Order: sequence, then C-alpha cells, then structure tokens
Amino acid sequence: MKNFAIIGVGGYVAPRHLKAIKDTGNNLLSAYDRSDSVGIIDSYFPNAAFFTEYELFDRHNTRLKDNDVHIDYVTVCTPNYLHDAHTRYGLRLGADVICEKPMVLSPWNIDALEAVEGRTGRRAYTILQLRLHPSVQALRRKVLEGDPKKVYDIDLTYITPRGNWYYASWKGDEHKSGGIPTNIGIHFYDMLIWIFGSVKKSVVHVISHDRAAGYLELEHARVRYFLSINAAHLPHEAVEKGLHSYRSMTVDGEEFAFSEGFTELHTRSYEEILAGRGFHISETRPSIELVYNIRHAEHVGLVGEYHPLAKLPLMPHPFIW
Repeated sequence: MKNFAIIGVGGYVAPRHLKAIKDTGNNLLSAYDRSDSVGIIDSYFPNAAFFTEYELFDRHNTRLKDNDVHIDYVTVCTPNYLHDAHTRYGLRLGADVICEKPMVLSPWNIDALEAVEGRTGRRAYTILQLRLHPSVQALRRKVLEGDPKKVYDIDLTYITPRGNWYYASWKGDEHKSGGIPTNIGIHFYDMLIWIFGSVKKSVVHVISHDRAAGYLELEHARVRYFLSINAAHLPHEAVEKGLHSYRSMTVDGEEFAFSEGFTELHTRSYEEILAGRGFHISETRPSIELVYNIRHAEHVGLVGEYHPLAKLPLMPHPFIW
C-alpha cells in the first residue's frame, strides 16, 4: 500500500483520482483545496487530513515525514497554471508526482521540472489516458505495422459545452488555462502525435473564447480539428439523442469509435504508474510545444484545409457581471 497526498481535491477531475487511489489499493493521508466543498472524500478516504490553507497542508506533510510516515505520491489536480509549482512541491517533499494534464503551460517548464527530478531523485508522471484506450492502441498498431509512407486523412471534432460559469473561472482565463486548445484539446493532440508521429506543420484558422479550429500535418496524417465548448455547436443528431457532448474522429472518411470505455482510464493510468510504466513528463513535450505554438500563432481565417465547422458564426463573449 502506497501513501498519497492530493492537491486540488475540490476540483472537477479529483474524484477520478480519488477513485483510482482507492481502486489500486492505496491510502490517502492528506488533502488540500482552497474550497471546503470536498465531501466527496467521505466516499473514499474519510480519515484523510484535509486543509484549506497550503501552509498547514505542508506543515502536516512535513510532520508525517519527520515521524517516518512517508508520502509516496502527490497527486496534482489544481488549475493548469499551478501544475508546475505543485509538481515541484511534491518532488521536493520526496514523493513521486502524478499530475493531471496539461503537465505545464510552457515547454521550458518541462526542463525545469526535470532539473528538480535530478536534484530530488523523484519522478513526475502525467495522465495521458487516451493512450490506454484499447481502440486508440489498436489504431496505433495499425499505423505502425502498415505502409510507412501512408498518410491518413483525419477529421477530429470535440464539442463539450460549458456554461457561462466557465468564463468567470480560471478556465476562461487563457493565461491560467492555456485556452481552448490546452484546456480541452491537449489529450487529443497527444493522442494524434502518439499515433501518427511528430508535427510537421500547424495552421490555426480560428481561435476564440469558445472554439479552436486548425490544420495539422503529422508524419502520417493530415488533420483538420474543431474544438468547442459552445452548446450551439452540437450537431442535430447529438441533441436529438440527449447527448451533452460530442466526440468524433474520422480516419480516411470512416468513423473511428473511441467514445466508450473512458470511465476506468484514470485507474488504468494509476496501475501503469504504480507498475513503473507511467508516462513521464518528458513524453508530454510534443503536445505541450504544439498547444503553446497554437496559442501564439497567427489566425489565418477560413483559407486552406479548414474543418467544416470552422465556418460557424462567431459569437460575442458572454457578459460577466
């Protein structure tokens, strides 16, 4: 049994991590969040110490360490812009770290974290759960074992509506979240690079507060993508079925089914990390570099190979009181 601490236990993704810690037979010793709306802990680790002040959380963990109670892993579920600092904290505490994606917002932060790893002798891992999806793994094998000169045509569409609260939260602040490509797209970019190879070209057609559309040329794929948090972008068939989000990827015109089987992938990620097969921070570099470049690229508009949904009319930013 390994001992865990978690930073950001009140966040959206934290319950998946709590479940993964529990399902892999481990224990949570301490938890921190600025919010005290963390009753979810009772479903998994009611005896865990909880703090709403970072300094008290640190003091508690230090006392545990001084009393030979070792924290083996620190899980980081905080806002994107804090991942770097909280990963550093876990490494300096003498623990390995499991950090939600994106690992960092800027590529050079990976170098800095690897330097901290070198000084502490600990390791930092991230959650790249799509790499563990059976359908994604099967597609990667097909590409690797197929014609080495083959270039696939990909259309990726991901629409996951968010209400106006999104824009009032840290997620709506590009400096804190990295914007739409980073906040909701990072795992798809990682998946595409993992399957089809490194990025040769990136064109950004449209980016606004609620969408991102562009074109990628990878070693073995030409990709048109459209990412959105706007419910008005949901296709009619999805609305008719009562679906609250829409995920689609076509490969050479054929639908690639990978919408099912997501529920246990965080637990699978923990199993891999605990077995020594986790995804190290170095593996995040290609996708972090890509989203950083997308965020800072010129938007060329509707020219060239753009995704059909990129033509949807732009809407004004919601007014925040």
